[in-house]
Amino acid sequence: MKNVDRIIAVVVACVLLIGAGCVFAQDWPQWRGPNRDGKVSGFTAPGEWPTALAQKWKTTVGSGDATPALVGDKLYVFARQGGDEVTLCLNAADGKQVWQDKYAAQAVTGASARHPGPRSSPAVAQGKVVTLGVSGVVSCLDAVTGKLVWRKDPYPKVVPTFFTSMSPIIADGMAIAHVGGKGKGAIIAYDLATGDEKWKWAGEAPQYASPALMTVGGTKQIVTLTEKSVVGLGLADGRLLWQIPFLPQRRAYNAATPIVDGQTLIITGAARGTKAFKIEKQGDGFAAKQLWSNDQVAVQFNTPVLKDGLLFGLTDRGSLFCLNAETGKEAWMDTARHGRGFAAVLDAGSCMLALPSTSELIAFKPSGKAYAQLARIKVADTATYAHPVVAGNRVFVRGKETVTLLTIP
Repeated sequence: MKNVDRIIAVVVACVLLIGAGCVFAQDWPQWRGPNRDGKVSGFTAPGEWPTALAQKWKTTVGSGDATPALVGDKLYVFARQGGDEVTLCLNAADGKQVWQDKYAAQAVTGASARHPGPRSSPAVAQGKVVTLGVSGVVSCLDAVTGKLVWRKDPYPKVVPTFFTSMSPIIADGMAIAHVGGKGKGAIIAYDLATGDEKWKWAGEAPQYASPALMTVGGTKQIVTLTEKSVVGLGLADGRLLWQIPFLPQRRAYNAATPIVDGQTLIITGAARGTKAFKIEKQGDGFAAKQLWSNDQVAVQFNTPVLKDGLLFGLTDRGSLFCLNAETGKEAWMDTARHGRGFAAVLDAGSCMLALPSTSELIAFKPSGKAYAQLARIKVADTATYAHPVVAGNRVFVRGKETVTLLTIP
């Protein structure tokens, strides 16, 4: 009997670990989805869009703009409650809390005080949850139990002007975050299991962009916008492989995630337009060759999505747009304005989805000919700054203090 009980216990433990560590078709385990490219899987657009979505549950979690992570039947939410930053694990089906972890967090001051909660999306992989707080605290938790695995604060009270906004990435058994600010910072790779520092690149401090992965000539690279540049670092050792100057101008920021398509890299930033480069292997090193530049179209707090040779996004002035990703030429620009340049844009297969800060979910056709809106649906009663998490017909929406599960009939 004891052997039977032991076998059952092992099976249950394995099931829990699999649920916490594997990525399923509709999971959204990190910033911009499984591949950090804004692409939704398993979504079927309705034949006729409704005027409203059905609410399944709504729960108060605390303030924050961090996009939740969905893995299996669990939703991981990063928020601020009073003076604490809190990671919550919720049942995705009913919104009920499974566990929470919290620690005392630095106060958010100045203009950023209107957004005191974390902005960085959790990353979930290999049974771990990694978060990055507004002041640069990096935490790793057990995804099943919420138990603290390790916590680091490499640059205490050193943050970008508007506090930390980059979302960490988990790759090759490492948790990687860009921490520090105001001329002092580094990209640091921590061993996911132990928290030991694997490598550190202190060439430039962060602004507000999140990294992406790229492979060129068999070399895996971390690609990200920094304080003044775009850089490619070797994933294995953090060595600087190439660097492109990209200095913010006037009231502009480096906030967009680089868009990777094979060896092609697309970057964009307010007051500097949108540019494409080819990252090439040259001898023992790498070089970035510019392919095209569109100086008229740029984003601020949005990362465009690449689909079928077209680039869809929201400009720094709040207009939806489409560029030809091969030439950089504008295909169309919608005349309507949607907020002030804050938005999530997603590729949902047969349609594109956008959620600006106006809290209206917009569905439109993925066409390179003209803007064609399919639906515009109010999904929150507060401004929305996080990405919606779309899984099947479910839409998880992060409001100012809440998370809501809505469904599309």
